[in-house]
Amino acid sequence: MHDYLEAHLLFQSSLWQDGTGGSLWGGIPQVGLWQSTGPLDRAGLGEASYLFSTLRVVDESFCISRPHSPFVQSYRLDASEFEGALESFGSFNDFFSRRLRPGARPIDPSSESVVFPADGRHLGFQDLSKVDRVFAKGQSFDLKTLFQDESLADRFHQGAAVFSRLCPVDYHRFHFATSGCPEAPRLINGPLFSVNPMALRQQLAYLWQNKRMLTRLRSERLGEVLILEIGATNVGSIIQTHQPNQEVSKGDEKGYFRFGGSATMTFFEPGRVVLAHDLLNHTAQGIELYAPMGDVMGQMR
Repeated sequence: MHDYLEAHLLFQSSLWQDGTGGSLWGGIPQVGLWQSTGPLDRAGLGEASYLFSTLRVVDESFCISRPHSPFVQSYRLDASEFEGALESFGSFNDFFSRRLRPGARPIDPSSESVVFPADGRHLGFQDLSKVDRVFAKGQSFDLKTLFQDESLADRFHQGAAVFSRLCPVDYHRFHFATSGCPEAPRLINGPLFSVNPMALRQQLAYLWQNKRMLTRLRSERLGEVLILEIGATNVGSIIQTHQPNQEVSKGDEKGYFRFGGSATMTFFEPGRVVLAHDLLNHTAQGIELYAPMGDVMGQMR
């Protein structure tokens, strides 16, 4: 049914779902994947077909050099969003980290909003100190290890956070959720475990073991915002394109991931932001919320 590339990408994306458009935190009833066959709305709902895929060991050089046109057709990506023509991409890796044309991802214009930093499947936590279930009961965030900074962990442990998981079908550039002045990112080296729900259900610690980059953003309205990019399977390259110590606006590009699956996390100081109701509601049900970059993630207090 799928060629080697598609089977490999389906394996990486791991869109294990419960039929409502979100990923399960509980057991996986069958081995299979939902594949979107039409546009997804914010709740992640849309036409879908249930596919089975044979998972094979794949030569990564094959994935990088494989023509990307069949991928666009198979996953019904909107080529009119791409900044460049499809034939202009020299490799799948170039296509994977593609830019979009201006206006393809409208940024919410309200001065009171913060926006999702990337296309993806999102989980939101209004108060991290009250979280005792992340993909499985009894798992919570180890901020001290995640940040490699005890003072930051103490400051943010009662703050809000959003986890955004990107799949290979997604636009893989990440952006600033709010305006401010970013410091130089700090690299925290580590392995590249998968961060899909099935993997994190077994071991949430992959988030603070994986290679990651931490940026501190100074904001006039929000104090300090922490931005974390997390490498995952096949994504050892986290490329920063912004200029440290220069003011940025909400929605400005921050950087991009190379080929594979990956994730970002955004952390707010306590009492600074109220996360969107649908985001919190989906998270409470154990369902990821699909939303594009630039859509409203929350409101400033």
